[in-house]
Amino acid sequence: MSGLGKRGRKWWLLAAAYCTTAAGGPFVDPGDAALRHDIQSLSDHGVIDGPVTTWPLAWAPILDDLAGADVTSLSPALAGAVLRVRQRGRVETRSAMPKLEAGLGLANDPARIRPFQDTPRGEAEVSARGEWSSERYAAEISVQYVDGDPEGDEYRADGSMIGFAVGNWWLSANTLERWWGPGWDGSLVVSNNARPIPSITLDRIFTGPFDHRWLRWIGPWDLNLTFGQLEGSRFVRDAWFFGMRVNFRPLDALELGLFRTAQWCGDGRPCSVGTFTDLFLGRDNRGDAGIDTSNEPGNQLAGLDVRWAPPWLGGESAVYGQLVGEDEAGGFPSRWLGQAGAERTAYLGDRWSARFFGELSATSCQFYESSEIFDCAYNHSIYRTGYRYRGRAIGHGVDGDARLVSAGLIAVDADGTEWQLLLRYGKLNRGGAPDPRHSLTPTPKRLFSIDLMHARTLPFGSVDAGLGYEEANDLDNGSGSSGMRFYLQWRSGDVR
Repeated sequence: MSGLGKRGRKWWLLAAAYCTTAAGGPFVDPGDAALRHDIQSLSDHGVIDGPVTTWPLAWAPILDDLAGADVTSLSPALAGAVLRVRQRGRVETRSAMPKLEAGLGLANDPARIRPFQDTPRGEAEVSARGEWSSERYAAEISVQYVDGDPEGDEYRADGSMIGFAVGNWWLSANTLERWWGPGWDGSLVVSNNARPIPSITLDRIFTGPFDHRWLRWIGPWDLNLTFGQLEGSRFVRDAWFFGMRVNFRPLDALELGLFRTAQWCGDGRPCSVGTFTDLFLGRDNRGDAGIDTSNEPGNQLAGLDVRWAPPWLGGESAVYGQLVGEDEAGGFPSRWLGQAGAERTAYLGDRWSARFFGELSATSCQFYESSEIFDCAYNHSIYRTGYRYRGRAIGHGVDGDARLVSAGLIAVDADGTEWQLLLRYGKLNRGGAPDPRHSLTPTPKRLFSIDLMHARTLPFGSVDAGLGYEEANDLDNGSGSSGMRFYLQWRSGDVR
C-alpha cells in the first residue's frame, strides 16, 4: 500500500482539497450509485488505497490516488472510471467564486425504502444551493421546498454545511446524509433512508496508515464522529444522537468497519458528562451497578461489517456482510441483525462498466435462530419513537422485523450515461401483532418491487428518471395494494 507516502504530501494538496464546494467536496456525498460503483471498482483494483465504505468520503485522498494513475495500463472499464471520477472531482473541488445551483424533482409515489441512490422525498421538490469556499473553509446553504412528503416540513435545509480543517481533520456543523457499510440497498445502522440529522461531525481527511510499527498493520483507516439533535416531536423530545465509526484496510482486498450509535439525553433524561461516559463505556444496561430506568444512559447499537474481494478473482467479485447488535451482554453486542451480499463487475458490449449485486437483509433480533425476537430491532422501552428520525428508520429502510432479498444492476458508459435496475422481494414487520411504531406498515406484509432508473448529462444540466412497480399484500388476510411509480429529477451544473 502507498498510504504512508501520501500522508507526507505537501500542504498544497490539503489546501486543494479544501478549496471546494460543500455538497460534493471536501466530501463525496452518498446518493450517486454510479459514482460509488466507479470508486469501489478503483478501490478493488488498488488504484484507490483508502477505505471507501464510510460516506461521505473525503475527495482529497481519492484525487491524490488518481493523480498518479496511468490509464494506459488499465482495462477500458477502469480507465473510464478514472476519467469519470477525476472529472467529477475536479469540478467539485475547484476553487471558484460563490455560485448558485438549482434542482427540480417530481414523483407520483415517493419511494418509502430508499437504496443508496438518491430519489425525491416528496411529490414535488424545488431546491437551491449557494456555495462558498476558501483554502481551509467551506460553507453551503441548501434549501428545499418539498410537497407531498408524509413527514411534513415543507421547507428544509438538508444538505447544508459549514466546516473547516484542523490538521488532517474536518470539523463541521451540517445536515449531510450518511451511509455506513458495504450494502447497496441498505445499511442496518446508518443509511440515507431517513432525512439527515442536524449534527456536528469530525471526519478524518487523508486516510494513510499509522506511522507506529505496532499499528501499521491496520493499513489505511478512516474515522467519523457524529453528535446530532433529533426532532422535538418524539416520545422523548429533543433526544441526541451519537455515532462513531472506524473502518480500515489491513489488506488490499479486505475492508473492515466497527461502529456504535446511540440515542441519549433528551427531555426528562440524564444528560451529563458522566451519563455520556457511562454510555460510551457500555455501562448503560439495567442491572449494571446503579443503573435503572431513571438513569439508564441511552439506547445503543453496535457492530461490524466486512467487505472482501478475493485477489484470485481479479478484483471483479466481492462478498460483504454487516452485523448489528441491538443490545449488550457481557460487554459485547448481542441480539444481532444481519446483512449479507455478493457482487460482480463486468465490462459489457465494449461500452458499459457494470456491477451486479445480490443482498439479503434481516432486521429481527437473533435473525439466524428459529426463535428470532420480534419487536426488538429499532425499538426501545424508554426512547419509544425508536431508532427513527422524522418517521423513517435511521438504519435500513425496511425498518424492524423484515427479511428482504434485493438484486441490482448498475451500468455506466464512458460519457456517464447510467442505467440502474433494482428488484426486491421480502416480508415486512413479520412480528404479527400490530406495531404502530413501524415506519412502513403496522401489520405483516409481503413486498415485491422492481425499479428502473436512467440518467444522463444534457447541455442544460443532468436528468435522471425512474419507473417502478410495487405490490404489498397483507400476510394475514391477503388484502393489499399495487401500483406504478415514477420520478423525474433535474439538477443544474451537476457532472456525472
